[in-house]
Amino acid sequence: MTSLEVSEETEDSGPGGYAAARLLLLHEKERSGPPRRAALARLTDDWLAGLFAAAAPPHGVALVAVGGYGRAELSPRSDLDLLLLHDGTADKAAIAALADRIWYPVWDLGLALDHSVRTAAEARATAADDLKVHLGLLDARPLAGDHGLVAALRTTVLADWRNQAPVRLPELDALCRERAERMGELQFLLEPDLKEARGGLRDAQALRAVAASWLADAPREGLDSARRRLLDARDALHLTTGRATDRLALQEQDAVAAELGLLDADTLLREVYEAARTISYATDVTWREVNRVLKARSARPRLRALLGGRTGTGKPPVERTPLAEGVVEMDGEVVLARTARPERDPVLPLRAAAAAAQSALPISLHAVRRLAATATPLPVPWPAEAREELVTLLGAGEATVPVWEALEAEGIVTRLLPDWERVRCRPQRNPVHTWTVDRHLVETAVRASSLTRRVGRPDLLLVAALLHDIGKGWPGDHSVAGETIARDLATRIGFDRTDVATIATAVRHHLLLVETATRRDLDDPATVRAVATAVGTVGTLELLHALTEADALATGPAAWSAWRASLVADLVKRVAGVLAGETPPDPEAAAPSAEQERLAIEALRTGEPVLALHTEPVVAEPEEPEPVGVELVIALPDQPGVLPAVAGVLALHRLTVRAADLRAVELPLDLGAGSGPVLVLDWRVAAEYGSLPEAARLRADLVRALDGSLDIRARLAEREAAYPRRRGLTAPPPRVTVAAADSRLATVIEVRAQDAPGLLHRIGRALEGAAVRVRSAHVSTLGANAVDTLYVTRPDGSLLPDEEAIDLARALESALR
Repeated sequence: MTSLEVSEETEDSGPGGYAAARLLLLHEKERSGPPRRAALARLTDDWLAGLFAAAAPPHGVALVAVGGYGRAELSPRSDLDLLLLHDGTADKAAIAALADRIWYPVWDLGLALDHSVRTAAEARATAADDLKVHLGLLDARPLAGDHGLVAALRTTVLADWRNQAPVRLPELDALCRERAERMGELQFLLEPDLKEARGGLRDAQALRAVAASWLADAPREGLDSARRRLLDARDALHLTTGRATDRLALQEQDAVAAELGLLDADTLLREVYEAARTISYATDVTWREVNRVLKARSARPRLRALLGGRTGTGKPPVERTPLAEGVVEMDGEVVLARTARPERDPVLPLRAAAAAAQSALPISLHAVRRLAATATPLPVPWPAEAREELVTLLGAGEATVPVWEALEAEGIVTRLLPDWERVRCRPQRNPVHTWTVDRHLVETAVRASSLTRRVGRPDLLLVAALLHDIGKGWPGDHSVAGETIARDLATRIGFDRTDVATIATAVRHHLLLVETATRRDLDDPATVRAVATAVGTVGTLELLHALTEADALATGPAAWSAWRASLVADLVKRVAGVLAGETPPDPEAAAPSAEQERLAIEALRTGEPVLALHTEPVVAEPEEPEPVGVELVIALPDQPGVLPAVAGVLALHRLTVRAADLRAVELPLDLGAGSGPVLVLDWRVAAEYGSLPEAARLRADLVRALDGSLDIRARLAEREAAYPRRRGLTAPPPRVTVAAADSRLATVIEVRAQDAPGLLHRIGRALEGAAVRVRSAHVSTLGANAVDTLYVTRPDGSLLPDEEAIDLARALESALR
């Protein structure tokens, strides 16, 4: 028995019969998508019509569905948007009683209800004052009662909408922009709102409203399919959560994907992103056309006045300004010249795109579609002009983005760069990333365009920026896969063998500088030599330096800072010296600084810790106020438990550790400071929030931690219990490895774990238990993930044998679990 058969048998049995039929319908696996939404709307129509009839309504009354229900698009947990419309002749008490007979059964079933009782005049007046009401009435649909009354209201409301379009549409445009600013772009969000975010169902509804105005129309190709995919995703979200939610939260995505029969959550997000991108592009094109039409309309009266009231077409003359061969500007858009022949000019798509970006103008929908349909494919390798036009397009800055999206919407980008399809709309699960993979690549090129003055070959920088993450469409290490793809694409684009090798090297090592600078000991000559060997030349080094910055800036606000910039710049300076033939200084031969020696003497004399906190922040650039951290130098007689004690005290005072250098200092006997080694710890720290603590407070707590009167472990456990975590999300387990670093100074251990208060303290305790000495520590945090690199030795300063290093990594991993 189908759900509709059930509804026919139970429609007179009240809310319980409707509820049973509704439940059966929602769990029919063979019926989903548009058929289920339409069937649910029909089932609800019949039930509400029955309630209306059973209440014996007076004449001149109708029950009307508006909004999404008016469009017969009911998701499992959708609101019921209802209007009780009357002609004003019936008694008010009778109308109120009728409303109660309909509203209360809906509430009794726990269904969300948006309801109103109005005359046609009242509905029209409310619509005039409230844009959202007007939009809902455009989809008014009669359910029961006086259909003529509803038809008259629809006609009046639609006429008002068309007559008021010059005022209403700018209001709607502003409403859409405000919502986009508040909710973000659906096609880039890890947890998007399917309805409210830009490119979501609200924007699709706005496009319908624009079309109803007869002022402009949206590009229809793919729009209905995109809207249907978002509605299907919302249906599955309602069914899996049992809630009326439009937010596709991370913890729900696997279940929603399974409900839709998709492979996994990434496949779901990619479909959602593709749908949102279609709607967003249609939105851009439509509002551009609306603004063009409104501008032209406003110009006509002025033109007639200038002509002295003479009659004519009333249209201002259209100017066509040449921009490039076959490309002109007309009416604020880039269009093809009348003489353009895309079928004979394979470079024309890139030439038109470059001209549009350079002029900061949109490329017209008609022009892009004509290019997509008729342009001849470029020969392989590309001619020099095509390569130059691509570089010009990429170097145009922010204006590149809308032009690139227009090309992508019509499939031109994939035709030019076949491997682009694998990264198109591909989500990035790291919350540090703001964009999908493809948009991140374009954003990196945009950022790189402002850095071209810093490199000898700007063209190689821009192309490397566009391709640096192209390997994310393939399994395995994306840098390794990307090197191969970049080599093929650079050859296709027409670069010579030397340039192809440089681009491939930049893609292969685009993470090398930032990862080395933040996770390795730059005072270790092996570190600098390894980078120099990978980079090869000064030209490639400067290219990688600019690419590193552009990549980080295009990733998101958490990926780049003055601190990271200063570390990368220091590494680049050291590597450039090695490439120039200089020998890195031996850190073992370096004497302690005057301050370190002074603090060490004082520590030996008093037998207690001595601290120096340099509160003046050091910044990377004068215009960047963000500090790279302040320097904290601690000297104390060497003893067990120093690292966990210091790290724990810093964590209690909410100081983030960004780097730490630990060294044992042997003082000359003639200084008269006593005997024995002194441990000097040079830390770079930053306050999580608020001001830095006083050095005296840090010292007092450190003394207590070392003598055991301050239980750091218990205090940090209290902090960790209160540390905010995302509900429903389980952090991946920590991973500890022995890094493949050719250091002759220490064994390198890399710890990857969920960032939390006191993480370095726990690592220090585990290392103390393993009886190893920490030479230096380098802390890097991106989002919720921490990567701590530790340079460790045996107590006598020798490197750990391989088996011993592996055992230490396992012990650390076990301790952190």
